[in-house]
Amino acid sequence: MKSSYMKFPSVKIDGLVVQGWGEIISFIIEKNLNKNVIAIDCYTGVHYNEIKSQFEKINSTLFIDTRDLFISEDAVEALTKRFMTDDVLFGYMSNIYLSEYFDSDKLHTARKKIEETGGNVIIFGNGAYLVADNSILIYADMPRWEIQQRMRRQEAKGLGIDNSKEPFSSQYKRGMFNDWRVSDKHKGAIYERVDYWLDTVVPNDPKMIDKQTFYAGMEKASTSPFRVVPFFDPAPWGGQWMKEVCNLDSSKPNYGWCFDCVPEENSLLLEVDNIIFETPSVNLVYTKSRQLLGEPVEARFGKEFPIRFDFLDTINGGNLSLQVHPATQYAHDNFGLNYTQDESYYIMDAREDAHVYLGLKTGIDNNAMIEDLEKAQKGEIVFDAEQYVNTYPIKKHDHFLIPAGTIHCSGTNAVVLEISSTPNLFTFKLWDWQRLGLDGKPRPINVKRGKEVIDWGRDTEYAKKKLVNCFEIVASGDGWKEEKTGLHRNEFIETRRHTFTKAVTHHTDESVNVLNLVDGQEIIIESPANAFEPMIIHYAETFIIPASVGEYAIRPHGLSEGKECMTIKASVRI
Repeated sequence: MKSSYMKFPSVKIDGLVVQGWGEIISFIIEKNLNKNVIAIDCYTGVHYNEIKSQFEKINSTLFIDTRDLFISEDAVEALTKRFMTDDVLFGYMSNIYLSEYFDSDKLHTARKKIEETGGNVIIFGNGAYLVADNSILIYADMPRWEIQQRMRRQEAKGLGIDNSKEPFSSQYKRGMFNDWRVSDKHKGAIYERVDYWLDTVVPNDPKMIDKQTFYAGMEKASTSPFRVVPFFDPAPWGGQWMKEVCNLDSSKPNYGWCFDCVPEENSLLLEVDNIIFETPSVNLVYTKSRQLLGEPVEARFGKEFPIRFDFLDTINGGNLSLQVHPATQYAHDNFGLNYTQDESYYIMDAREDAHVYLGLKTGIDNNAMIEDLEKAQKGEIVFDAEQYVNTYPIKKHDHFLIPAGTIHCSGTNAVVLEISSTPNLFTFKLWDWQRLGLDGKPRPINVKRGKEVIDWGRDTEYAKKKLVNCFEIVASGDGWKEEKTGLHRNEFIETRRHTFTKAVTHHTDESVNVLNLVDGQEIIIESPANAFEPMIIHYAETFIIPASVGEYAIRPHGLSEGKECMTIKASVRI
C-alpha cells in the first residue's frame, strides 16, 4: 500500500512574503523610509557569511558586525565554563544573557559611531538589536534540527566561539545547555520589536515575511489543529519500518528515530501565497503559550511544551541501549531541569519475536548487577541483561509505562511510539550490546550516573501490576470506546486511547492535546462550531490540538470511512 504520510505539513495563511536575496534586499531598501538604521539580528547556527554578504550590498555609511563587539573566545570559554562542565555529554542549563557576550567598551564605541553617522547604518549579527534598538529590525531565525545537521557537516559555529571542528556531541552539548538558552532568551524579549522574519534554512533561497504575517501564522496555529515537520534520523539499532510507512529514502541503511512532536527542535511551515516559510515551532510556544498549552499548563510549565511524541524503529534492527532516566530531583540538581524524562512505549507494530526490557527481576543482587555493568563498560565481560532485567513479549497496541528510575529498552523487531515529557539528552545508557555508534566509536556509557538513579523497587511484581498494559475502559458510545492507558501516577501525562467507527467528540479540558493515528488509514478532525478548517490525518501522523480549541470531533475518513480507527491522545493531568 502506498504511503500517505505527509512529511511537510503546513499552515496556510494570507500575508506578505518575499523570496530571493535580490527581492528581499530591494524590498528592505524601499521600505527603509523613516529610519536610517537597519539591524539584522539572528539565531545561532545561521549561515553567517551568506546573510552578511547580502546585506553588505545595501549602501551604508557604517556597517557593524556584532562579532567584532563580542568579548574574546577565551572570555566566552570562561563565561560559559560552569555550564559546560567536564562531563562528555551533560552540562548545566545556562542563565547567561546575550548582553554578557558584548565587550562594554566596544559596544559603547559602536553606539557613539552610530550617533555620529549621518548616513545609513547596518548592524548585523547575534544581538544586533542590543546595539541599536531604534532600527528596522529583521530577525534571521533557525530551527534546532537544521542547526544539528549543520553541526554534523561542521558548518555551524557556536555563539561567540568557533567550535565547528569539534565532535558533534560537543557542539550539541554547547547548543543544548548554553547557546540555545541564551538565544531563546534574547529572542523572547524582542518578538514584538521584530519587523521582518527571515527564513534561511535552504542556502541561497531565503524567504521573508513581515510581523503581521508572522503573527497571523502563530494565531492560526494556536487556534486550530496542526502538525510540525517530522524529522528522521538513522541509529546504530535502526530499522526498516519507517521507510515504507513514512515514505523515506529506501537507499538509506536504516531510520531509527522519527521526531514528530518536539516543538523545541521541529519546524513549523507557514504557507503564504504558495511559498513555504519555515520557522522554529518553538516560536509558537513562546508567542502563544496560553492559547496553545492552556492556562493551567502554562502556569505549571511556563513557555515550555511538555509533551513529546517520537518513533523508535527496530524492525530488522537491534536492541536500543539498556537505559534509565533520572528522577526529578537528580535532574534539577545536576542539570538545572525543572522536570525529568518520564516516558512510555506504545507499540505501533511488532514481529512475533519482539519484546521489551522493563524493570528489574525480583530478588537480584543489586551490587552484582552494577559490578557486571562496570566490568562490561570496561570490556571485561558481556553483560547478561536477561539475568537482571525482565523481558516481556509485545504485540501491536501494548502500552508500557516507564517512570523515571525504571530500567528499560525496546528490543529488536518493534516500532515504539514513545510518549514522554519533553527534556531530551537525559538518558543514562547502562549497556549498549557491544556495538559502535554511527561514527564508528563506542557510545558513552553512564553506569556511574545510572546507578545513582535506578529505582530498585521497580521489580517484576511492580512492573506487572503498574507498568504493563494498565488499560481501563472509561467511556463508550455508539461506534466508539475510550480507554485510559496511563501514564504512571508519578508522571504528569495522561493518555487515552479511542477506538471508533463513527465520530468521537473530544475536549481539550484546558490542556494541549497531542494525538497519533495508531490504526486506520485516514481520519478527519472537525470543529462542531466550525471554529477551524477540517484537517485530514493519515496513519502514524502525530498532530497537536491547542488547548484553545476546546471541543473537537474525530471520525474515519476516505478509505477508512465506516472502518475501525484508533488514536492515542496525551494531555497534561490538571
